[in-house]
Amino acid sequence: MAEVESFSLDHTKVKAPYVRLAGRKALAGGVVEKYDLRLAQPNREALPTGALHTLEHLLAGYLRDHLPGVIDLSPMGCRTGFYLVVEGPVGEEKVLEAFAQALKDVLAHEGEVPGASFRECGNYRDHDLPGAKAWAEKVLKAGLRVQATVPLEAR
Repeated sequence: MAEVESFSLDHTKVKAPYVRLAGRKALAGGVVEKYDLRLAQPNREALPTGALHTLEHLLAGYLRDHLPGVIDLSPMGCRTGFYLVVEGPVGEEKVLEAFAQALKDVLAHEGEVPGASFRECGNYRDHDLPGAKAWAEKVLKAGLRVQATVPLEAR
């Protein structure tokens, strides 16, 4: 099996919430960067699916409002955060600032969740705006920081 970057991260030595550069790839004409936007401490807590799903919908738009070059935002299967893919180079500090502002936008969001109808969403019933706002508030209160990659030590 091919090597997967996140499987070589020592999840016991990172401290959420954080922003971490998880990968950078040079392509013809530019650079693509992948960021680990971690909200919950690995193996200690996880976002409920409704809150995670709603954050995905809201952050997909709000991050684009604050950060040019967003390609994709995808939830982690472990439900502790998201992967953000951007045209780079951007840098952790800029991503952190945009992420913090997007979380503030989530807190201020009123009304319907964008893209959450039967025709627009593959699981439209599984949304939780109050839960998404609670996680946004929790992360902002805790304070985001830049996290260095901590590789697993050889066994």
